Amino acid sequence: MERVDFLVIGSGIAGLTSALEVADHGTVMVITKKQDTESNTNYAQGGIATVLGPEDSFEQHIQDTIRAGSGLCNRRAVEIMVREGPQRIINLQRWGIEFSYYYENDRKVLALGREGGHSRERIVHKADYTGREVESILVKRCQEHDSIRILEHSAAVDLMLSRNSGRARCVGAYILTREGELEPILARITMLSTGGCGQVYLHNTNPTIATGDGIAMAYRAGARVSNLEFMQFHPTTLYPSSDQAFLISEAVRGFGGVLRRSDGEAFMKRYHPQGDLAPRDIVARAIDQEMKNRGEDFVYLDVTGRRPDEVRERFPNIYSHCLSRNINITKEWIPVVPAAHYMCGGVVTDLGGRTSIPGLYATGEVASSGVHGANRLASNSLLEAVVLAHHAAGRVVKELIDTTEPEVPFTPDIPPTIYTEEEWVLVSHDRFQIRKLMWDYVGIVRSTLRLERARRRVDLIRNEVYDLCRRARMTTGLVELRNIALVATLIIRSALRRRESRGLHYTTDYPDRDSSRPPRNTVLVRRRRKSSTV
Repeated sequence: MERVDFLVIGSGIAGLTSALEVADHGTVMVITKKQDTESNTNYAQGGIATVLGPEDSFEQHIQDTIRAGSGLCNRRAVEIMVREGPQRIINLQRWGIEFSYYYENDRKVLALGREGGHSRERIVHKADYTGREVESILVKRCQEHDSIRILEHSAAVDLMLSRNSGRARCVGAYILTREGELEPILARITMLSTGGCGQVYLHNTNPTIATGDGIAMAYRAGARVSNLEFMQFHPTTLYPSSDQAFLISEAVRGFGGVLRRSDGEAFMKRYHPQGDLAPRDIVARAIDQEMKNRGEDFVYLDVTGRRPDEVRERFPNIYSHCLSRNINITKEWIPVVPAAHYMCGGVVTDLGGRTSIPGLYATGEVASSGVHGANRLASNSLLEAVVLAHHAAGRVVKELIDTTEPEVPFTPDIPPTIYTEEEWVLVSHDRFQIRKLMWDYVGIVRSTLRLERARRRVDLIRNEVYDLCRRARMTTGLVELRNIALVATLIIRSALRRRESRGLHYTTDYPDRDSSRPPRNTVLVRRRRKSSTV
């Protein structure tokens, strides 16, 4: 049994930033299911939104964020994120991250892009692979630090709770190692930075490891989760999509890209005054409506109005990928379709990353800090991650001083058998069925009938999965399926509770906002049972 001061579950920008900022104050272990660079951060093409331009202001960025959040943003959280953004960009540069720039009067100036929902150009980026650049540098810095250890190909199964002091406290997590052994890792502080849950949906832009693990573990442990009905669908992914859709960055529209129907009509002005630069929820619903009206499987994104050399320079990754699919985006329209992209809800935290369980923190996409509200403004995700991870690290360092070594809690019995080949086929089938149900019934446009049907069917599968967990040894596949089943259930429950349409949640039964009362968050919490499998 290993002991560390600080356990980070997840290796995205939030987790790695937290690890680097606390590493001088204690031992740190970072747990990741895949290679150290595999995370949602690695797939972020657009960039980091922050106020740097002379015509921009903090208040404009704050207002853009709150407007996109449809009345559910925590203004204090938004203010902290926006006002501290420039300093965090400087910090990333000090760690060695190179953003795109140009020269003006022999002076090096950061290149700023613009995306949907933003009133000014404020997106700091590295061409169209910003996430990959940030992730690789942060991993390198962690590998260079003597106090940080990265444990690859290991899955967190459940959080460990100690109740010796009366109130439950998180004291680490049970980890499934690459050898298939279940090992407890004791930690004075545990940080959830597990990213999102895009794999709950059949078509999504997330890596295969984004199975909602942090939300599921926190909920099982008794933490509060909120606003899970607000799954953001990215409006433009390349059609036809594979299991993991290829994202066509929103920056393409900010660069002048125009959404068109197959007959050439540019349709977005009919849906929003900002046209192609409308917030993502508006654009995704507009595309969905156009496809349904015309009985077509996709629409087009046209960037041929810009010079070919400009397109290739700004979007080298998108250009090369589309070219590999026989689409020259400098000459041809890009076929696009929406896909599940980002969870705006998550584990409830304060502005220092603390959850409702002592000893447990959360940062990044897994957390619900109040920044995003009912819809995330483009490129605010990486900004939120670095700013609030910085705040969480500061809180953690102070808490480490007053936190004693954790006591070993009860260790659950491990079932003796690994499930059979036939059961493995069922696991794969159940994962597909849940994801298809969520795509068909809990997608961009919802109804009470669809949600109730999804709830009944997912409940049936989830109960069967839990039964398998009680009698078979865990594998990563079973861990992920259990988490997908639970998070799908929580999304459906949250969606049924919100009897209005707001932000990313649109239901045909309640197509308008509820103006009879102030907007409220949807909060779910459960009492922890003795069983470690439910």
